[in-house]
Amino acid sequence: MSSGPVQHVFIVGSKGIPGSYGGYETFVDRLTERHQDDASLKYHVACKARDSKRFVYHNADCFDVNVPSIGPAQAIWYDVAALNDCVSYIRRNRIPHPIVYVLACRIGPFAAHFERVIHKLGGKLYVNPDGHEWMRAKWSRPVRAYWKWSERLMTRHSDLMVCDSVNMERYIRGEYAAYSPNTTFISYGADARPSALPDGDPKLLDWYRGHGLSPKSYYLVVGRFVPENNYETMIREFMASGSERDFALVTNVSDKFLEELKQRTGFDRDPRVKFVGTVYDRELLMKIRENAYAYFHGHEVGGTNPSLLEALASTDLNLLLDVGFNREVAEDGALYWSKRPGDLAALINRADAMDPDEIRALGVKARQRIHDAYSWEHIANQYKKLFTHKS
Repeated sequence: MSSGPVQHVFIVGSKGIPGSYGGYETFVDRLTERHQDDASLKYHVACKARDSKRFVYHNADCFDVNVPSIGPAQAIWYDVAALNDCVSYIRRNRIPHPIVYVLACRIGPFAAHFERVIHKLGGKLYVNPDGHEWMRAKWSRPVRAYWKWSERLMTRHSDLMVCDSVNMERYIRGEYAAYSPNTTFISYGADARPSALPDGDPKLLDWYRGHGLSPKSYYLVVGRFVPENNYETMIREFMASGSERDFALVTNVSDKFLEELKQRTGFDRDPRVKFVGTVYDRELLMKIRENAYAYFHGHEVGGTNPSLLEALASTDLNLLLDVGFNREVAEDGALYWSKRPGDLAALINRADAMDPDEIRALGVKARQRIHDAYSWEHIANQYKKLFTHKS
């Protein structure tokens, strides 16, 4: 609480709140939730919609931006329209020293314009670069080139780049050293608590029955079904292991990529590999994580990944792809594998034979890491300091 001046913060780039779409939406939801009683901060949140309503959620001023159905370009259209709405609102209400915080680097060609306009209004433009979007396999070469160009322009024309991993901050400072970018590191967060579902909850038991699973009988992965998350490596290596457990994949499959994996790995001939669909019930998913024997994490395209944080908060034994982004987060609270043939299969065999006390000790380290550096309370406090310059 504060009796001083109010700092207005405009957040653009998430699909909006309330919602359960993904990382940015969860971030904005948790941030506004933890600051809803703080009189020193006033959030204004752009929401992607088919109307132009305004409403209050977590004491934040949420404004719908009517986005037309224009294919992939709608994400750029949405950000530009939302920023124009922010500028109009700031001008109309004569808001002093506003902060406009843009999530992701989609609108580089427009960054210089909005930097100029926001500065004229006495405000600052902050940008969260997310991860290496230009490296994602789903994009064509021209789209990847656009993402890289856009990232460069947004770095050049922002007052501050708020990076969600130390490795990402290092990359921004090195890659764009010519612009002397102003950067800071504030991570993404996680819920550092157990699931509210009891062990005998009918919803949990039905889910297990439906997929032929039971507590501690399965390895687990949760994430977007895209090549750069290394599903092929994880499936191939699991099939090569001697594990008698199952491999449950919680993901929204695309038929094209699924067929490619089937052709390359023959997973359909291994009854241990089970694609179990998506789970949008937060408490149920937390419980499924808690009851997993071990969790696989194969993400390698930049940034602090929400599913990794959630796994470290819930699952005792985590087997992570050995890249800087993942080591930075988990430190010594996990085990690591490379994409060399046989490496993960050997680690799975080792994991199957691990002493329960050794597994529990890793879980304690993982949860302590989340508590110390990645809890939403910790992240919200860091943003409070950033936005208000107060301790």
